[in-house]
Amino acid sequence: VQLQASGGGSVQAGGSLRLSCTKSGVTPSSFYMGWFRQAPGKEREFVATIKWSGGNTYYGDSVKGRFTISRDNAKTTVYLQMNSLKPEDTAVYYCALSLLGYPSMDKADYGSWGKGTQVTVSS
Repeated sequence: VQLQASGGGSVQAGGSLRLSCTKSGVTPSSFYMGWFRQAPGKEREFVATIKWSGGNTYYGDSVKGRFTISRDNAKTTVYLQMNSLKPEDTAVYYCALSLLGYPSMDKADYGSWGKGTQVTVSS
């Protein structure tokens, strides 16, 4: 499985960005795709995850109400719509895939990772 993320950039506080992550390769019918982020000097942090079949979504506390994860089955792409961005959202964002049958916020449960995309929010 390969994951290709795109859509990062620079924006002012209060602005919006949308990240995309396209999956290629064969996967079981049930899996989760998630987003994590890592700021300089900090641990990689869970942002959101979505169950591919069914679309159930889960969010980290710091992004609830501002970020929305969604997927397009036909395009095998997952999106992260980020609104009301804050300077503390600045990080490298990674998409990842988990074959577990339940949602996880633990990066160790995600076996496939895309290259990160930088998001910078200025005040």
